[in-house]
Amino acid sequence: MMQDLFSLQGRVAFVTGSSRGIGFAIAEALAGAGATVVLNGRDPATLAPRREQLSARGLKVDSWAADLQSEAAIVDAIAEVSRRHGRLDILVNNAGAIHRAPLEEMPAGEWRRVLELNLTSAFLGSRQAAPIMAANGYGRIINTASILSLVGRATVAPYVASKHGLVGLTRAVAAELGGRGITCNAIAPGYIRTEINVALQNNAAFDQMVRSRTPLGRWGEPHDVAGAAVFLASAAAGYVNGHVLVVDGGMIETL
Repeated sequence: MMQDLFSLQGRVAFVTGSSRGIGFAIAEALAGAGATVVLNGRDPATLAPRREQLSARGLKVDSWAADLQSEAAIVDAIAEVSRRHGRLDILVNNAGAIHRAPLEEMPAGEWRRVLELNLTSAFLGSRQAAPIMAANGYGRIINTASILSLVGRATVAPYVASKHGLVGLTRAVAAELGGRGITCNAIAPGYIRTEINVALQNNAAFDQMVRSRTPLGRWGEPHDVAGAAVFLASAAAGYVNGHVLVVDGGMIETL
């Protein structure tokens, strides 16, 4: 049945950076498709209401608070998800950060912080999840990239570099793990309305730029990205591997 292709019943998913924004929308959608979803964020107090929100709807949800800039925290988180739920089928590497500054004013510490969270944490999470997934013969690794994985933009050098690197990591992991029943793909969102870019949304000139350069004429919403994640996590995407799925309303075609 067609609906069975998109069902995630019996699957366990860990979504990093899922206390808000795109990460929470992805977690909500995966849970809605039947998966047991483990939310992640740094602050337990922020995670708790999100977990309760999904649980109140009868969805299967758990949470694990951890700062994924730490290798030990990532190792512990993956191990704990597997211990609690007996498996890990879907890993969404969504946690990320951005720092805006001209190149000559960009602190080296911010460069390292952004790369650690956006790129290194995805490498470490994928490394830890791979043997668990391979043991069950099924794995879906989904990396949240960006349209800035494909083009450049001023004043966000660490972000652009990390997201380009994430696409390279996606392709390398896809090539290496495909033979073990694990696919690795990336989603490249365009400009999506989330809490972290409210200042850009409220900037009239920037808002107009987004609307005018996007053929659909609007910003994206977090749920616009979530459907792509359900597809890539499901049996429907069983032969999709190493792909970057752009979800930007067509903006990349006008840049």
